[in-house]
Amino acid sequence: MEFSEHIKTANVEDVVLHQPLQPPIRGTLCITGHHLLFSDREEGSSRQVLLLLRNIDATEKRVENLVGYSGFLSNASQSERMSGSSGTITIKCKDLRVLQLDIPGMEQCLNVAHSIEALSCLNNVPEMYPFFYRPTELSLKSQWGLSTPEKHFNQMKELHKRWRLSSVNRDYSVCPSYPQAVIVPNTIDDDMLKKAAKFRQRGRFPVLCYFHRKNGMVIVRSSQPLTGANKKRCKEDELLLQAVIDGSDKGYIIDTRSSQQVQQARMTGGGFESKSCYERWKRLHRQMEKGKALQESLIKLAEACSDDSHNMDRWLSKLENSKWLSHVQTALSTAGLLAECVERDGHSVLVHGSDGTDCSLLISTLAQLIMDPHCRTLEGFLALLEREWVQAGHPFQQRCAHSAYSHARLQQESPVFLLMLDCVWQLWRQFPLALGFSEALLLRLATEAYASDYGTFLCNSDRERCALGVKDKTHCLFQALLRPMERDFYSNALYEPTDLAIWPSVHPQSLQLWRGFFLRWTQQAHHLEEIQEEIRNMVIEWGKLAFS
Repeated sequence: MEFSEHIKTANVEDVVLHQPLQPPIRGTLCITGHHLLFSDREEGSSRQVLLLLRNIDATEKRVENLVGYSGFLSNASQSERMSGSSGTITIKCKDLRVLQLDIPGMEQCLNVAHSIEALSCLNNVPEMYPFFYRPTELSLKSQWGLSTPEKHFNQMKELHKRWRLSSVNRDYSVCPSYPQAVIVPNTIDDDMLKKAAKFRQRGRFPVLCYFHRKNGMVIVRSSQPLTGANKKRCKEDELLLQAVIDGSDKGYIIDTRSSQQVQQARMTGGGFESKSCYERWKRLHRQMEKGKALQESLIKLAEACSDDSHNMDRWLSKLENSKWLSHVQTALSTAGLLAECVERDGHSVLVHGSDGTDCSLLISTLAQLIMDPHCRTLEGFLALLEREWVQAGHPFQQRCAHSAYSHARLQQESPVFLLMLDCVWQLWRQFPLALGFSEALLLRLATEAYASDYGTFLCNSDRERCALGVKDKTHCLFQALLRPMERDFYSNALYEPTDLAIWPSVHPQSLQLWRGFFLRWTQQAHHLEEIQEEIRNMVIEWGKLAFS
């Protein structure tokens, strides 16, 4: 497929661009296979606006001419189309930005709108921009990513006595969404893992994701067991979980579904770990919304944030009805419970819902941030995201296909990764000295997950990335963020490391709307950003004086 097939009009002169926080500018609009490029044509100005087409969530178009009609009229004459007519295209982006293009000429407007709609929806991964992006300071010859399961295991010497690195999934045949190597108890051989995988939804058998150095307890995650209505058992799965808590009196299972949802899942072939088969495991249910419910919550929140009526009661009502902060509260509360089981109670925990690719990753990530000081450094946080989201099989391409503005029918979209970043922001706000990275990093990640120059968030699994050449032909975002200039920008100037756990408050009055993201294109957020940058510069200057 050639991109040119979708571009009927490549350049349009005399276009007016309206964008948030900026006065309108007149210039030239250029359409390429991956970008919209707007260039200011005023004398002495070199301003440009570059928008990745993948960032466009929805477009709305309106055309008018001198005769006074508006809309699409198929019987309009060519002269009416070309002379005295104009059109407006409203572009709603996945990062919640809204742009408007005023385009002279009805036909040009319709051509541009058609091109934007077609090119922003292309889903063939090798044709996406990360495969064409070639920054001079990065090389495709270097290893893709910050680490591998093998390197991570080798760095954790304390694990080697009771755990081993298994390559049972080397060809992705046991579990398509797991990486090639996983960490499992050393008393469980690969044949047992294969049988346990057949007993777990989509083959996601229990694997280690976190080892707590303070007391030797672990967090493992999986998908639901396929017990079904007949209460099927799997001896190998039972032995695997028994090996996880070997030497301990009990372990906890945190199921991110309600008791009722679990019973319903049994009727359709899913289920839970019964007390009679998993005697030393205690099950805790903490219902967390995902999928369609979470996506609709984001849509309602975006609608509330774009409400310009200035009516406080209406705004608060819309915010509450979106239930977004309720989802934030539930996620932080469940992660706090997980961390409490490991850190305070001194017991290992298995986390799962149904598939184990969404809420399980969310609360595992947050719990590790709460407990582990290394995960709170810039490098540690990016490595955590790579391990718990990219390598662990969060289906980014499905979940981030659309954001809050799309008119497309909901399929598998769900802002679970965005919810995690919001929860991390709540931690950052409550503990401003404890995290080694800034809000700017969270905002960058929230944008990149939906539309990126890098290949990190492409595809739905490690298997797909390998098959489509993502690791060979694209650059890794996390590596780019650790370059010296980027590292300085995304570091928290107020950071003071602590070995203590950071326990977030989840009371409603302690949680706030993430203004930096949801209101980032408003004047208020712009002023806040300027103030934060000023404070950051002052702290850096004070630091220089202290060491001089």
